[in-house]
Amino acid sequence: MTSPPTRDFTVAVFVVYRQHVILHQHRRLGIWLPPGGHIEVGELPDDAAMREVMEETGIGIELVGERGLARDYPGQPRQLMRPEGIQLELIGPGHEHIDLIYFARPISNSTDMPLLTGGMYWLDARRLTDLDLNQEVRDWCTRALATAEGWM
Repeated sequence: MTSPPTRDFTVAVFVVYRQHVILHQHRRLGIWLPPGGHIEVGELPDDAAMREVMEETGIGIELVGERGLARDYPGQPRQLMRPEGIQLELIGPGHEHIDLIYFARPISNSTDMPLLTGGMYWLDARRLTDLDLNQEVRDWCTRALATAEGWM
């Protein structure tokens, strides 16, 4: 009888600004990915998304999208950001990630592109076509860029 797989909850954040999205070439996997990582014990997914982007890029973000209800009510459940997607990813034999996908924009008072750290890059649609992206990441980038056109 086979044991059920172990699973971790993770976040992936497609940060968009001026029709550019942040990606990096993952050191271990060798593929292009957005910032993201594990949700720590006791951490909310929204907080994990913002923490991972700050740790990996050096910039602060705000998540963009919808919450279940538009506002919080005193003494009632807090409304968290609804992920753009939730996917199950096989990481290795017997281990999977439940990956919450978010869209975000930088928090910045500047009109310049925020400077990135950690081998991260701002990539526009033209540059994305030049990269060897897997189809899943390419589709998320396309969706994030299209969605960002409607942001105020």
